[in-house]
Amino acid sequence: IETFRKTITRRDGIRSFGGTSGLSSDGTQHSYSDEEKVAFVNWINKALGKDPDCQHLLPMNPNDESLFTSVRDGILLCKMINLSQPDTIDERVINTKKLATFKMTENLVLALNSASAIGCTVVSMDAHDLMAGKPHLVLGLLWQIIKVGLFADIEISRNEGLINLLAEGEQLDHLMSLSPEELLLRWVNHHLRNAGTQTIRNFSEDIKDSRAYFYLLDQIASQEEHEYKMSVKIDMSGLNERDLDRRAELMLQQAARLDCRQFVSPQDVTSGNSKLNLAFVANLFNMHPALQRAQVNGNSVETAHIEGESREEKTFRNWINSLGVSPYVNHLYCDLCDGLVILQLYEKVNVPVYWKKVNHPPYPVLGGNMKKLENCNYAVELGRDVAHFSLVGIGGENLNEGSPMHTLALVWQLMRRYTVLVLSDLGDGEKVGDQIILNWINTTLSQKRKDTQISSFKDKLISTSLPVIDLIDAIAPGTVKWDMVKRGEKGVVKDADKLNNARYAISLARKIGARVYALPDDLVDVNPKMVLTVFACLMGHGLKKVNR
Repeated sequence: IETFRKTITRRDGIRSFGGTSGLSSDGTQHSYSDEEKVAFVNWINKALGKDPDCQHLLPMNPNDESLFTSVRDGILLCKMINLSQPDTIDERVINTKKLATFKMTENLVLALNSASAIGCTVVSMDAHDLMAGKPHLVLGLLWQIIKVGLFADIEISRNEGLINLLAEGEQLDHLMSLSPEELLLRWVNHHLRNAGTQTIRNFSEDIKDSRAYFYLLDQIASQEEHEYKMSVKIDMSGLNERDLDRRAELMLQQAARLDCRQFVSPQDVTSGNSKLNLAFVANLFNMHPALQRAQVNGNSVETAHIEGESREEKTFRNWINSLGVSPYVNHLYCDLCDGLVILQLYEKVNVPVYWKKVNHPPYPVLGGNMKKLENCNYAVELGRDVAHFSLVGIGGENLNEGSPMHTLALVWQLMRRYTVLVLSDLGDGEKVGDQIILNWINTTLSQKRKDTQISSFKDKLISTSLPVIDLIDAIAPGTVKWDMVKRGEKGVVKDADKLNNARYAISLARKIGARVYALPDDLVDVNPKMVLTVFACLMGHGLKKVNR
């Protein structure tokens, strides 16, 4: 489709594409990194090599452009999303047979909306860009998807051994507020200290000589030998090699013995490519954390009280990240406590922010918290006076302290506003209340002769997902494969069937183009907030089709 004026300049593995077609790439120069392409191709080849639905695409050749043509039919992206966050996409919804362009586009829309639901930012791309295989967009999306998977378990509630990384006199709360990148750096340094060698400060400059990696691999292998009687003895003689590229190759040969030669080539190590080295270390951690049971001051810690994030918190966090806020939100409460992310969210819902009165990091050591509190006070003031949210009993200090109840109350109102904005854009700008959405759902269902009707967003019938599936069929006829849907006996649907229906419904909604963030469990449990967002997204999509 696209005719690229391919101006490929082989300079340090950076290729630049000058686009001469398509509005988005008019006269723009986008470059992409060959190293990333090679790394991702090898990772995907290994990860999906046995998947029967990908046999027509794999293995891809890392030395040509095949990655950019392989994403065209959307199957690869859908599978990679499920690899990073299992069960995000109900695979019954992926088109795998006889793929006409329309069917490929459906898969790509499903992939983009699902990527968004796991916290990837897809604002700047659409299905056409991916079908055209625009390299910088394909690599940008793949990196986000891969990173979600690599970082999923680098979190204390998922891996309690991380408590061993507490510094002297540090509170557990502080350790729990660190980002996955910061935890990985601590993890590497924990092993380097045990090896009695110098620690590192980053995954770029400080790892170029492979020294840290040799010691890290040695620590992991000796610990595993101790615990699992695995006997891989790391050969450290590569440290004597003067040529750094050759030394990096010898180090990677040792990593291969632990089945961890991924993401980096010797040149990626010696050039200090921070993105790929971060991925290399994250994969190493996931395969071989080599951390003892959690101990603090010699006492075993009871980790039962360390809770992972709730479903609702995770959904809010993914929604926030998908909008492309900066910095990325790893922990809902402590990452919102300086007010900056919340202020960016106001802009996303058309509430103007006067940035001149906002304090930005780095905050001073003395009085830094005061600066954050001022931002939070401003955030509450905007919500109350401009957005007209209900913020009774919520003050800036509640956000600043990271109080879950107060933060969730504000974030939910932002998400609700974001969801119904689509509707007021389409309607005559009136404020969209629950009743308007309910009326639209029931009218649409009865017009299409569906017998499901709902009385509110708490209606028990929603737990079967049948109203959602019927509505999707009403908006996009022919999308639903009815043999996949369980209607139950005499109106009673079994629990397992409810979950299956819900998974099918959420993936179908995303496939027809509704950017749904809710999870299947939200439908099964009839969580009224999330149910509202699902129906509002579908209504927005339905109205858009009518207005076209």
